[in-house]
Amino acid sequence: MNKLLIRGGTAVFADGCRRCDILIEGGKIAKIAETIAADGAKVIEADGLHVFPGLIDMHVHLREPGFEYKEDIASGSAAAVRGGFTQVCCMPNTDPVCDNAAVVGYIVARAKAANLCKVRPIGAITKGEKGEQLAEMGKMKEAGAVAVSDDGKPVSDARMMRLAMEYADGFGLVCLSHCEDKSLADGGAVNEGKNSTLAGLKGIPRAAEEVMIAREIVLAETLKKRVHICHVSTRGGVQLVREAKARGVAVTAETCPHYFTLTDDIVTSFDADTKVNPPVREEEDVAAVKVGLSDGTLDCIVTDHAPHHADEKNVEYDLAAFGISGIETSFSLSYTALVRGGVLTLEQLADRMSAAPARILGLEGGSLCEGGAADVMLADLSEKYVIDAKDFVSKGKNTPFGGTEVYGRVKYTIVDGAVKFKA
Repeated sequence: MNKLLIRGGTAVFADGCRRCDILIEGGKIAKIAETIAADGAKVIEADGLHVFPGLIDMHVHLREPGFEYKEDIASGSAAAVRGGFTQVCCMPNTDPVCDNAAVVGYIVARAKAANLCKVRPIGAITKGEKGEQLAEMGKMKEAGAVAVSDDGKPVSDARMMRLAMEYADGFGLVCLSHCEDKSLADGGAVNEGKNSTLAGLKGIPRAAEEVMIAREIVLAETLKKRVHICHVSTRGGVQLVREAKARGVAVTAETCPHYFTLTDDIVTSFDADTKVNPPVREEEDVAAVKVGLSDGTLDCIVTDHAPHHADEKNVEYDLAAFGISGIETSFSLSYTALVRGGVLTLEQLADRMSAAPARILGLEGGSLCEGGAADVMLADLSEKYVIDAKDFVSKGKNTPFGGTEVYGRVKYTIVDGAVKFKA
C-alpha cells in the first residue's frame, strides 16, 4: 500500500496552526503527530509550507456537456487542482441541462475518467431550468447529485420555489438559489450607480438581488426548510442573511473573491472580463461582504468559475457573456485580501473555503483529521506572484485580475492520497 508522508509543514486545523507530520495511507490520513518515521513512505518536505484541508468549491461551471469549447470536465478539473481544490460542485446550466439521472451519471463518469479532483454534480431544480416543472431530484441524488439549483437563472415563480424547497428537503438536498429578479435587472450589464452612468451602461440595481434573497428567506422561514443563497454581492444582501440567521432561519450563503476585491470602478475600462452576474458593486458593499465573511454571516467562499471563449468576451460590453474564470486565482486572492488584509485568520479562511462547503452539502472532507479523506493542499504563503491569464490551464482566460500581485502559491494538491498537482 502506498504511503505518503508530509513532513514538517504547518498544518491548519480548526483550533489553530501547528507544525506536524501527516502520514497518508490507503487514501486516508493515517496519523498526525509532531514527528512520524517515514518507514518507506514517499516524503514531501513541507518545511516553509502551510498544509490546508483540500479546498472545496461548491459553485463552478464546467460547461460539459454541450459547451466544451468554453471548458470541459478534464480542463476544469486540471484548473481546479492547480488552484488547490480537491472537490468541486458543478452547476447544471449545460446542454442538455443536468436535470435527470442520465446527465448526472455522465458528469460523474467524465470526472472519473479525468481522475483529478472529485466532481460533484448539482442537479437542476426545474426541468430544462425553465421554472415550470420540478426535476426528478431523487433520481438525480441516487446518480450522484449533491444539491439542486437553476443557477444562471432564478426560479422566478415563488410557488415553484416553495415546492422545490419542500421536495428537495425530502431527499436531503438543499436548494442553491440564484437570487435575481429579472424584471428589476431588466437586461442590465453592471451595477447601477455613478459608474454605470459615466460608462453609459445599463445598471442592475441592488434590489434585483435583495428582493429575491428576501423571498427565499421568507420561504425558508415559513416552511422551516433550508436554503442557500448564491454569490451575495450587496450590503443589503449581507444584512438580510445576518438578520435571518439571528432569527434561526436555516439559511446559508456564499460570496466570491471578486465581490470582496473589486469595485465597479473597473467597468469604466469597458473590459468585458469585468462583466459578471451579479455585478461587482461599490466600496460599501465590498466592506459589508468582508464583515459578513468575518462574522460568519457569509458561510463560504466560492469561485462561480465561469469560463468563456475569447469570442464571447471580445465584443461590445452589453453583448458580452457574464462571468469570470476564477478557480485558479481564488485561493491567492482570498488569502491576500482577507488574511493579509486582517479580515480573517488562516483557520477562518480554511473554514470558509473547505469545512463550510462540506458542512452545507454533507460532503466528506473539509478538515485534516486522522481517519479522514486524504484531501490536502500545500501552499507557500510567502510567495508573491503576478496573475497572468496566459498561465491558466482552464480554457477560459477571462479574468479581470491580470496583472494583480498576490501572495500564496499552491504547491501541491493531493486527492485521496494521490498527488494530482505539483508546482
